[in-house]
Amino acid sequence: LLLLAATAGRAGDARQEEAVRALARRLLGPRAAAVSLSVDPALAAGGPDTYRLWSPPGAAVAVAVTGSSGVAAATGLYRYLRDFCGCHLSWSGAQLRLPDPLPRLRAEIRAAAPGRYRYYQNVCAQSYSFAWWDWARWEREIDWMALSGINLAPAFAGQEAVWQRVYRNLGLNQSEIDKYFTGPAFLAWNRMGNLRRWAGPLPPTWHLKQLYLQYRIVERMRSLGMTTVLPAFAGHVPQGILRVFPRVNATRLGHWSHFDCTYSCIYLLDPEDPMFQVIGTLFLKELIKEFGTDHVYSADTFNEMTPLSSDPAYLSRVSNAVFSSMTGADPKALWLMQGWLFQHQPDFWQPTQVRALLHGVPLGRMIVLDLFAESKPVYQWTESFYGQPFIWCMLHNFGGNHGLFGTVEAINHGPFAARRFPNSTMVGTGLVPEGIEQNDMVYELMNELGWRQEPLDLPSWVTRYAERRYGTPNAAAASAWRLLLRSVYNCTGVCVNHNRSPLVRRPSLHMDTELWYNTSDVYEAWRLLLSAGAELGSSPTFLYDLVDVTRQAAQQLVSDYYLSIRQAFQSHALPELLTAGGVLVYDLLPELDSLLSSHSLFLLGRWLESARAMATSDREAEQYELNARNQVTLWGPSGNILDYANKQLGGLVLDYYTVRWSLFVSALVESLNSGRPFHQDQFNQAVFQVERGFIYNKKRYPAVPSGDTMEISRKLFLKYYP
Repeated sequence: LLLLAATAGRAGDARQEEAVRALARRLLGPRAAAVSLSVDPALAAGGPDTYRLWSPPGAAVAVAVTGSSGVAAATGLYRYLRDFCGCHLSWSGAQLRLPDPLPRLRAEIRAAAPGRYRYYQNVCAQSYSFAWWDWARWEREIDWMALSGINLAPAFAGQEAVWQRVYRNLGLNQSEIDKYFTGPAFLAWNRMGNLRRWAGPLPPTWHLKQLYLQYRIVERMRSLGMTTVLPAFAGHVPQGILRVFPRVNATRLGHWSHFDCTYSCIYLLDPEDPMFQVIGTLFLKELIKEFGTDHVYSADTFNEMTPLSSDPAYLSRVSNAVFSSMTGADPKALWLMQGWLFQHQPDFWQPTQVRALLHGVPLGRMIVLDLFAESKPVYQWTESFYGQPFIWCMLHNFGGNHGLFGTVEAINHGPFAARRFPNSTMVGTGLVPEGIEQNDMVYELMNELGWRQEPLDLPSWVTRYAERRYGTPNAAAASAWRLLLRSVYNCTGVCVNHNRSPLVRRPSLHMDTELWYNTSDVYEAWRLLLSAGAELGSSPTFLYDLVDVTRQAAQQLVSDYYLSIRQAFQSHALPELLTAGGVLVYDLLPELDSLLSSHSLFLLGRWLESARAMATSDREAEQYELNARNQVTLWGPSGNILDYANKQLGGLVLDYYTVRWSLFVSALVESLNSGRPFHQDQFNQAVFQVERGFIYNKKRYPAVPSGDTMEISRKLFLKYYP
């Protein structure tokens, strides 16, 4: 594990110090002058990140923070703001009402992280969340990462520009490259060898903008002492390679998910073909020349793809070839690999196959992300990844779906159990959601646990969380959060947070309405939050949470109305069917849409306009908007991964989900009226036209909220509170 130590913090102390001071100025404005920030690597004494907080004598500076790196200093700063100033920072907003004067500390505080790494980002989030980000949004995220203690993260932007250069140098023409890259909203799956062409090609201006972003991203991350992870070659190649090198040994992989070979079935180079090393090393050298390196590289050869052979010798050769193409460009290379494949296809990845793949790389030169450790940890059945270092990760979210969810007990105990595991090779914790900007509380908790030596008392932690988030203690709000903690946020066993609510799924007579929690806890939390509105209504984070909890309550109500609709249909009770269907389609769903439209972070227009803002022409704007619309609905040309990335957004609920439900209720009414049976297949064909129609409706959705959140939530409550 000595090599792991070599990757810690690239930038010089002075550069990191200046970067963390600039962060404090962005966060606190003129008040940052009352905090002294410094970086001293000696503080860690060669071990994991450490910070110390104290109040120096004299009045000029209230608190001094020293960190062993820029990230450690930023984490120490957030600890002070959080625990002594009652502040809070999250995706949905900041609460930074600082006491005046700033409080002084009675005694010095020193904290060391229990592991070397706190990792963040999922490869899918690059598409589900970051696809349309500009530098201003990236800057906010990197600030949040540093304050949260994140010190290891991918920097994947701009890689297609480098790949294009490599492919052109190898002799491919532009049309062959254009047939390979997907559109911007689907690049995550192109990079993993799942998908090609769909929603593409990439315009030249896309490459330029992404390169510009990547320069700034890697510079900022490194200036704060973060280790950046760069992409490497996993073996997937465009078909054009076979034209230029007709004797190359490449095999066409099978189709991925519900895509046929029109858009999937990508070619995989044989690891022993000499071109594997040529292409892999060429790409990495070009990438390093462009962006520099911190010596950590990511590659996933078999993400959700079955290898061509289960022969252990073959699997070892593949991983050895991938690693050799890294060391060919960088002798110090470390391979960071997602461990998703081992739990996704356990029938294939038996212990023998897992060991073979992992041992194709020298021990200590690979870090495995145990990607879904809160529900399906892999380290337990692989003897701690057979000696390779691993990071215990919380996946938490699939597809960037909305929906209150958490596995708080699992994340409060899991990392500590993994450290105590016999011969544990755990080197840190990680946050790897497929999509972000949801369930802030879970991520705040996980970030705090990344710096703790033992579990937290969750009910008292969440009480303090509510107080910090809203800037003042409030008994009703604290009670609401304790209810949410014990219900929606405490899924136990194997929990997959993929929103399957009838609200966001294509209607049928066989929909899943099972829940892992007691719905009355959410209804009561809704009542309590509304009762706190008079005192907390001016808090932006409170209004966000009120929308989110009201939205969850409405989602539960949709399931109730669905069950009434189904029961009425199966009992041939037309009046009851018309009543339940009418309330759902003409009142509940439109009211939910109004609620979502009242908050800027729940607007479809925000997602679509950010896509259009990346464009440099009307044609590009149209392409990017179609990418953005397709991803959150059909996910493919024909609903291939329908509603996987469902969102509850103002505009989407009214013009997509409500229209589907209206068609479904009408079809059931027609069936009862005519005496003809309801055919799901016929309905699916009809509803597909509605779904596709939404993608091409050319309607511009507002990116600015309208309506009074409190008033709309109260109106919904008075009508629907059970």
